[in-house]
Amino acid sequence: MIRTQISMSQEQLDRARAAARRRGISLAALLRDALERSLADGDDERLREQAVQAVGGFRSGHRSISADHDDALAAEGRW
Repeated sequence: MIRTQISMSQEQLDRARAAARRRGISLAALLRDALERSLADGDDERLREQAVQAVGGFRSGHRSISADHDDALAAEGRW
């Protein structure tokens, strides 16, 4: 681990300490987790773009699948 220093408001520190205490983890672990989730947002955006590009690229053989997708997934036991 590399040590670093950050600045935050007293309110942020109080809220972060309370959240860490509720989760039973250290403040450092809470901040590392928050940083990791923040950095992963770019990965989520990339996956979202891939999903949007895939729309319309496949055929299910069912004409109403776009309107009835939940029913179709349930019928396949996937929902």
